[in-house]
Amino acid sequence: MTDAVARIAAGVADLPRDQWDACAGSGNPFVSWDFLTALERSGSVGEGTGWQPLPLLIDGPDGRIAAAAPLYAKSHSQGEYVFDHGWADAWERAGGRYYPKMQIAAPFSPVPGPRLLLRDPSLGPALIAAIETLVDRNRLSSAHATFIDADQVALFEAAGWLIREDSQFHWTNRGYASFDDFLNDLSSAKRKNIRKERARAVEGLEIVHLTGSDLTEAHWDIFWRFYQDTGARKWGQPYLTRHFFSLLGETMADRTWLILALRDGQAIAGALNLMGADTLYGRYWGCIEEVPNLHFELCYYQAIDVAIARGLRRVEAGAQGGHKLARGYAPEPTWSAHHIPNASFRRAIADFLAAERAGVQQDREWLIERTPFRKGG
Repeated sequence: MTDAVARIAAGVADLPRDQWDACAGSGNPFVSWDFLTALERSGSVGEGTGWQPLPLLIDGPDGRIAAAAPLYAKSHSQGEYVFDHGWADAWERAGGRYYPKMQIAAPFSPVPGPRLLLRDPSLGPALIAAIETLVDRNRLSSAHATFIDADQVALFEAAGWLIREDSQFHWTNRGYASFDDFLNDLSSAKRKNIRKERARAVEGLEIVHLTGSDLTEAHWDIFWRFYQDTGARKWGQPYLTRHFFSLLGETMADRTWLILALRDGQAIAGALNLMGADTLYGRYWGCIEEVPNLHFELCYYQAIDVAIARGLRRVEAGAQGGHKLARGYAPEPTWSAHHIPNASFRRAIADFLAAERAGVQQDREWLIERTPFRKGG
């Protein structure tokens, strides 16, 4: 398609669900109409949050959306998990205005996935060009696309965006029939440690899995308490509102997997996951009672149990966390892309990214050598 014309909507919620999802596909729940709309309708993004939804769209000849990007105007750099605070400080010390910036992202979700949602694959370059035009016409400092699918990195690179690389810990299902089958791939010492860790973590506790119609408002009240505790410690205040979890239960219950730990029938900790076509995504965890290793049990080992039982290919347990390595989660590359119009600022960031990339790759190689898997296995 040539001469594509882009337009901006006031929010994903204003768009037809079927048309958005025809572009987004069904593999990744974080770019689905249901997830992004839940963020908007719950007030987790929008006025007063620093995340202003501006979904960018290109219509096809049939009048339906043929390409889209989950675009936001950002007045800060919180909730992105790809840190550019240093870039903002440098730009503003030089007399510039870094914010607002444009952000193509699944808010609050360090989850790799498509950022150019393409029913018509030929429209990727046009969508990127439209974002650049938006930045240039409004004299903005930059645009950023975070946690890009590996197969979309080349599109941004071809458009001249700077590519940033990082690592994230993922667990890969190698056709395991059971958790013990997975353990058999590990060294003897690691295998014994994990068995002991799991036994100690659940002593005196009952572990409950909830999904679909089993999820109720009472469960969301419980998990909200856990989420607030974690959010207060990590970010000062939670990013998501209580209403978001209700909407998640209303519209995405079949893609939601809540794991609770109960003591004497009362929930003391929980981990919330979303399910994609072949991946379980661990997102939030919290507790009201500190139990050694319970975080590892609910967030990592129980997630592996679910993935094996459902034949999923991968578990992605979120950002950071070198402690995941000893538990069978190996480092995998992640990418972001950055459009920096100012030539001198771009050169400085390009130099920084080149040095950073070398360090990231070196660290990843070092970590891969230290996974718990049997050597030569």
